[in-house]
Amino acid sequence: AAEGGRARFRRIADRASALYSPVVHVTAFLTFLGWLLVTGDWHRAITVAIAVLIITCPCALGLAVPIVQVVAARRLFENGVMVKDGAAMEKLAEIDTVVFDKTGTLTLGVPRLKNADQLGETTLALAAAVAAHSRHPFSRAIVRAAASATGKAFAFDTVREFPGLGIEAHNNGATWRLGRAKWALSETASDHDLQTGTVLVRNGRKLADFRFEDTLRPGTPKAVERLREKGIGVEIISGDSERQVGAVADRLGITAWRAGALPGEKLTRLSQLADSGHKTLMVGDGLNDAPALAAAHVSMAPASAADIGRNAADFVFLRESLVAVPLTFDVAKRAGRLIRQNFVLAIGYNLLAVPVAILGHVTPLLAAVAMSLSSLIVIGNALRLQTDPDLIEPADRAVPATTPFPEPVMEAP
Repeated sequence: AAEGGRARFRRIADRASALYSPVVHVTAFLTFLGWLLVTGDWHRAITVAIAVLIITCPCALGLAVPIVQVVAARRLFENGVMVKDGAAMEKLAEIDTVVFDKTGTLTLGVPRLKNADQLGETTLALAAAVAAHSRHPFSRAIVRAAASATGKAFAFDTVREFPGLGIEAHNNGATWRLGRAKWALSETASDHDLQTGTVLVRNGRKLADFRFEDTLRPGTPKAVERLREKGIGVEIISGDSERQVGAVADRLGITAWRAGALPGEKLTRLSQLADSGHKTLMVGDGLNDAPALAAAHVSMAPASAADIGRNAADFVFLRESLVAVPLTFDVAKRAGRLIRQNFVLAIGYNLLAVPVAILGHVTPLLAAVAMSLSSLIVIGNALRLQTDPDLIEPADRAVPATTPFPEPVMEAP
């Protein structure tokens, strides 16, 4: 997939290679006619024409792009990043903004329910029965917290998940909602309720709210710092509450953030950035992020992302460390420079070698050696990416373990 990416550089190389055959054969034929007219020696004329044909083999130009893409993909894969589209590497080198989701992206997405002991076993079991129908990290945290509880088991007639909002269940005429307060409580939500984040509601009446804590993904502060050093803007857009998103943003020093964003609102923000001339990398992991991942200039998701998120992303990083983001950007920028260098080498070789061959100073054997050498030079230049010491390494062992960051204290329900 990396080799087959139809990026701008690849299209240029393919078009140039397509022109090679007619141009080279016409050049060789004109060379043959010129030498035959000047010398009258058809053997000499044919020998020079053959040398022109051999020395102008398009191998170097044809290899200029795919060899770099393959080496870059290997370098990334060795460091835990899977490239799903070779064209995405070229697009990644153009970005000026990175938009992060929070839960599962900036954080590990394995939150812990902090106030489980305040909810009561029956309430916790009821919430877990609703949450069991969702893969959202908060839902999973509720299910884990209720695993050791001895509360009553609950079943529902129908259950439906609303992406970005929550889960709605029905049983015996009662409607249960577990999710963001503004949606679950509809018009009855108070200003205080809107700050509580996740709530459990029965027929419009709040029964409990839930407070979570999460752990920053390893390497997150380092990744954000490196992106800033490269002049790239960093934003957070998340469906979580303002308190949760604000706590992460404050710790990372990110001033541009938005909480309570629905999937459509995330997509709108990406469109606004694109309309403003920004080229954005979207990094997200959930069902809520899939539209934004697909709409961004280029996108990335962790291996722990939902299936639809991984399918929509151009890159998937397989390790926990978020340093994979600036690493991938560095490799993409370096790959772009090497591709341009390969173009210069391939074109420069032909501008130098072809006139020499036309003038009759090259035998077919020397032409074959020169042609092979040009291909080896292009390959060797691409392999420099494999051992570039300036590229950072996102090895998990190099990132110290982090501890859960404190969440703003919330009043008990």
